[in-house]
Amino acid sequence: MSLVSGLLSHTLGRVLWLSGLHSGYHAQGGPAMEQDRALEVYDIIRTIRDPEKPNTLEELEVVTENCVEVHEIGEDEYLVIIRFTPTVPHCSLATLIGLCLRIKLQRCLPFKHKLEIYISEGAHSTEEDINKQINDKERVAAAMENPNLREIVEQCVTEPD
Repeated sequence: MSLVSGLLSHTLGRVLWLSGLHSGYHAQGGPAMEQDRALEVYDIIRTIRDPEKPNTLEELEVVTENCVEVHEIGEDEYLVIIRFTPTVPHCSLATLIGLCLRIKLQRCLPFKHKLEIYISEGAHSTEEDINKQINDKERVAAAMENPNLREIVEQCVTEPD
């Protein structure tokens, strides 16, 4: 039921945004623009596939609209913060999920951004270590040099036909 509610909320938000009926001061930036950017980010990450299951991160509620924050930090530059929740507190693939989030957003975000990805507080037994790994550019680059890991990431971030 919560998945249906989330999809309805997401769809309604997109319809209002596309129709121009949302409130705020979009043309000048500010809260409405940040909310629009957050929806844009969520649209990109919600279809990432789980590395272990045949579901998307949205379907598993690993990511939700509420896990995305966007803050304007300069002219046409935004800080994007993602807080995702692994399905279990000892999820062995949490680092891989974080890597998939980072790679897909780096490839697909159409605006200048800084990206911070975290596991939701208290949602994983080693969240501090994982947060360091997925926000370290050198570790991310090294991980993507591994052909096996790169292939898994590609399978997770590629849009289904």
